[in-house]
Amino acid sequence: MKLARLLAIALCVLTACTEEPVVEVIADAELTVVAAYMASPQAVARGEALFKGSCAEYCHNVLPIETDASFLFACEWLQETDNAAIAETIRSGIPNTRMVGFGSNFPEGDADLWKLIAYLRVNQTPCA
Repeated sequence: MKLARLLAIALCVLTACTEEPVVEVIADAELTVVAAYMASPQAVARGEALFKGSCAEYCHNVLPIETDASFLFACEWLQETDNAAIAETIRSGIPNTRMVGFGSNFPEGDADLWKLIAYLRVNQTPCA
């Protein structure tokens, strides 16, 4: 118990002493992971399979068809939404909508989550 308390205090002190906030470091790492997956045809193909198996035909569409679910490939939507926010929506869902949270239920965990986001970004519609 004493060791756990000391470790928690040490973590707080070390975190406070860093020049960059921890949240920014995590966001930067997520951006790097998504960018790397965007450059990998295998990762994008995995993201497509996840999208088609978990999102498409249930709520979201690959084409901009009017429904109550967002068109996830829209340039404006993707430009205004960062990867961390997209990931949080996928994990937690949106209250009072059909968007359920997937939590960590992807077979490859967060790796699958980032591949799904990479697929969306690679296939976004061009901005006007």
